[in-house]
Amino acid sequence: MAPALPFVPYISAALTVAQVAQQGAAGRFNQAVANRNAQIQRQEAQAIQDQAQYDLQRADEDYQRLQGKTQVQLAKSGTTTEGTGQRIEYYNAKQKLLQDKIIQYNADVGSAKKYEQANYSEIQGQMARMAARQAQIQTIGSFGTSLLTMSKFV
Repeated sequence: MAPALPFVPYISAALTVAQVAQQGAAGRFNQAVANRNAQIQRQEAQAIQDQAQYDLQRADEDYQRLQGKTQVQLAKSGTTTEGTGQRIEYYNAKQKLLQDKIIQYNADVGSAKKYEQANYSEIQGQMARMAARQAQIQTIGSFGTSLLTMSKFV
């Protein structure tokens, strides 16, 4: 049997402390990455809503141009704004409203997906931090166990 070396427990303790510190740093880093991803996804959700507002403004401009062209065409043809002219304007307004609702719905769905991805990223970060803590606890536990078995040979 080899002679017991009195400095072995100290070396083992130093290595354990270093390993625990490294596990903690890895957990914090992984959580920070996941939180950054969540922040980016929230920004993307806001960008989707901003784009929807821009698209709604463009659709409104297009609608105004269409209404102007329709009125010019009706005036050229000698049709009044009653009857057929009124039905055309009603149809155009109805299509504009439908288009606005579709734009807003698509934006709401897209941004909701991004917010869910952000929430999931945060959960992943929390799980990474918890896994690092569990690894630290396991490392400390195994160090304690090795000290106990080492004391039997001293």
